[in-house]
Amino acid sequence: MNSIIKKNGITFGVVTGLVSVLITTLIYTIDLKLFTSWWVGVLNIAIYIAIGVYLLIKTKKEINGLFSFKDAFTTYFISAVIAILIGVAFNIVLFNFIDPAAKDTIKELTIKFAVEMMQKFNAPTEAINQAIKDMQANDQFSIGQLLKGSIFSIAFSAVFGLILAAIFKTKSNQGL
Repeated sequence: MNSIIKKNGITFGVVTGLVSVLITTLIYTIDLKLFTSWWVGVLNIAIYIAIGVYLLIKTKKEINGLFSFKDAFTTYFISAVIAILIGVAFNIVLFNFIDPAAKDTIKELTIKFAVEMMQKFNAPTEAINQAIKDMQANDQFSIGQLLKGSIFSIAFSAVFGLILAAIFKTKSNQGL
């Protein structure tokens, strides 16, 4: 593996992971309601996309523009996995050891938000009651759920990485 790809993947993975920790910490300290805010989610995604794109632009320049699909994907994927692991580790510590009561508050806020949305779309009462029951039974911040969520995040990142790799690979007649 190219040392630039490895170095940038690791470096940007740590940076992205720390950005994730910072965002979670800010939301946690400012207002737990922000965990259920759609615009915060969109902003997070935009930040992660911007970091990923910058990572690939920087890496492509550093390796003199010869960027195969595999190299582009590997660079992004290393970064994404490291970032996800850092973020999940932080969430495990924060919501299971530092402040377990916060996850109960977030669960209640999430249920309230979901009920309001379902009512807004005229969902049947039975469906709303079932959704409440299901959400109450689920601990989204348990260690198991966070680890399971990280697997889905890695899978989503792999798909997104494939798209970015297709965009950033060197276009060549030699099949790079």
